[in-house]
Amino acid sequence: MEEQSQDTVLGEMEVLIVPHEAAGKRVDLFISANAPDDISRARVQALVRKGLVTINGERPRGTSTKIAVGDVVRYAMPEPEDAIPQPEDIPLEILFEDDDLIVINKPSGMVVHPAPGNWSGTLVNALLHHCKGELSGIGGVKRPGIVHRLDKDTSGVIVVAKSYRTHVDLQEQFADHGRTGPLKRSYQALVWGVPPRMKGTIDTHVGRHPTIRLRRAVIEADRPDAKFARTHYEVLQRVEDHEKPGEALVSLVECTLETGRTHQIRVHMTHIGNPLLGDQEYGKQYFSRIKRLPDAAQEMMQGFKRQALHARTLGFRHPVTGETVSFTAEPPAEMTDLLKAIAAG
Repeated sequence: MEEQSQDTVLGEMEVLIVPHEAAGKRVDLFISANAPDDISRARVQALVRKGLVTINGERPRGTSTKIAVGDVVRYAMPEPEDAIPQPEDIPLEILFEDDDLIVINKPSGMVVHPAPGNWSGTLVNALLHHCKGELSGIGGVKRPGIVHRLDKDTSGVIVVAKSYRTHVDLQEQFADHGRTGPLKRSYQALVWGVPPRMKGTIDTHVGRHPTIRLRRAVIEADRPDAKFARTHYEVLQRVEDHEKPGEALVSLVECTLETGRTHQIRVHMTHIGNPLLGDQEYGKQYFSRIKRLPDAAQEMMQGFKRQALHARTLGFRHPVTGETVSFTAEPPAEMTDLLKAIAAG
């Protein structure tokens, strides 16, 4: 079989930047531990052998090649495409658009890109219609233009690249997590109770849940799939339990990401004992607390079929103009009205 060249898949490559704590590690271990999608070490080694991994633009000599701080590691995941997304005329709330990128306020319930069980109705389907072919070949067939993701039931600000140059630049900014640039991602969440401090930082390692395949969990740092995760949080509003004065029933929390792990905020807030309202995956054990809400809030929770998480602000350096830009979308009415009903008592 003819070896697939780097140029053939360049538009589909993911970017990772080596942080201080990963210096000296093997490239295969680093990619396996830090890739946004779970990739086994054996799969990464196969990518290296096929020439689909580069370090600072050069192919590594082998799977055991060591990496250094600041190295730019790129890898490609060529896969058979189950289906080619089709343009669909789906309304979009556009916060900003120019020739290079588009910023969207994604509604809850919309999947970002096609996947098994969600081949239509996604943000990608809507973008293909809106951009009329401009996204073709940028980032792969199934994820054209997609730089980062939001969970299906998380609403808020997301940026999509409309050119190859913009796609690569934004990927590098997200891989850097704002360590050396202006990238900022802040979310608002409604959580049960109140965190132990009004302002703090959660540092853990996150990986696959030991028994539930699609869930993540805080795990030991020495596990092969462990990925360092850091979330800064601040309590914006604390609502007391009217039946238990002095005890917080619900809090509005702002979370700022310094890493971008799958389900990071949901996992971290659950880890410190404050899962998100409505979270079917991580907060089910807290659903009995709904009975402690005011009657109006209890009724609203019956139809609240999402985790109470909203990507409120996204800031980054515009890849073409070099300007630092920031976009904000306030939480949807379903979240703000719920908080008002809880606070009203």
